[in-house]
Amino acid sequence: MFDLRKWDENYVNNFYYILGSIVFGSLLALAVIYLNTDLFGMRVSLFFFLLLAVPSIAMVFAALTIFRLASQAEHSKAKQSYQILEITRRTLPYLRKGLNAESASEVINIIHRQTDAVAVSITDRTTILGFRGVGEDHHLVGKPILTRATKDSIETDTTRVLGSKAEIGCPMVNCKLKAAVVVPLEKTGKAVGSLKFYYDNPKKLTESRIAVAEGLGQLLSTQIELSELERQRELTYHAELRALQAQINPHFLFNTLNTITAFIRTDPRKARKLLVQFSDFFRKSLEWKDVFITLAQELDYIANYLVLEKARFGDRLDISFDIDNDAQECILPALTIQPLVENAVKHGFCEERELEISIIARLADNNMQITVADNGRGISEEDLDQVIKFGYGKGSGIGLSNVNERLRSIYGEDYQVKIESTLGVGTRALLNIPISRSKENETA
Repeated sequence: MFDLRKWDENYVNNFYYILGSIVFGSLLALAVIYLNTDLFGMRVSLFFFLLLAVPSIAMVFAALTIFRLASQAEHSKAKQSYQILEITRRTLPYLRKGLNAESASEVINIIHRQTDAVAVSITDRTTILGFRGVGEDHHLVGKPILTRATKDSIETDTTRVLGSKAEIGCPMVNCKLKAAVVVPLEKTGKAVGSLKFYYDNPKKLTESRIAVAEGLGQLLSTQIELSELERQRELTYHAELRALQAQINPHFLFNTLNTITAFIRTDPRKARKLLVQFSDFFRKSLEWKDVFITLAQELDYIANYLVLEKARFGDRLDISFDIDNDAQECILPALTIQPLVENAVKHGFCEERELEISIIARLADNNMQITVADNGRGISEEDLDQVIKFGYGKGSGIGLSNVNERLRSIYGEDYQVKIESTLGVGTRALLNIPISRSKENETA
């Protein structure tokens, strides 16, 4: 089909010049014939007049129509650009917080007001983060994605244009959504969610609407990317600050010194051993500069920490290690497991029984699977969803949230800390880390 918008600008200008020349020449010929009717006779001149008049008039109307189409095309492009930029400007403050339910709700409110889509939705890879418009009664926020097409768009990282209710694939029989454009939202080159525009008529799937959807998807993806970079910078700052606080934790320092002081009077030999352990622990803390270390190094650091805590709590604290030999030289971010153990000691004690902590490391499915489990007081259901959120809880050590955010930042969304807990029974923290060997071990 003829599409003026795809023409090169110079080609269009040349076409207009040729068309204008033809029209001008035709009108000039008409004028000559009309002025010389006496030379050729009235009947002959009238015949030639009509012969040239009809196509000339048609050419004039054609020229006006083409000029009008060209003007409309440029106006449509300008309107689309303004619409996309205006939506981007208004959504920017919210997407600075990243892609989550709160930001998605604000963003789709803006998009729904600024476009003629009957419904707008934003999802992450598995869940509906926000939905506005027709279908709100069953496309529920916080619930799993319903439509097959959305899952396919995210999985293949491609835009899907859906021209029928069947293509959308909503399982609700009475759903009024009959057409849609699904655009993947990307972060670091990978689809992390989707932006969806729904319509009640497939005829509304025009080229301009699809272009607006894709343009918005690209700009929102850029905003998400920028928010991730900002978040990583903040995480780096907080990680450094909290690591220093954890390395010289005043409470841990005073408690350990008080324990050693007590043993000086009752068991001087044990007091000397504890002082050696104490100095070794803090020396490693202060000298530790590597971002990544081996599991063996992390476990050695944990062992020193637990010797000091064991001296303080005595028989009330029992520690066990179950580590695959092949996992010892696998690398992981420094201070990944120690905070989990420290958290178990700090919050796990209950009066009914001694606190048992087990640290397990297994290699399976190309991952190092690490578990830190205790039989302590456990975590309530209300707090369980909060413990890995940044800023939750008190204390100067590296919290679960910091460990979780570092793992997500380094390895991706599939490598978050998982917490399982039952109040009064105990807690398990589970980590998955891609297997990567230390260079020293690879060359050995």
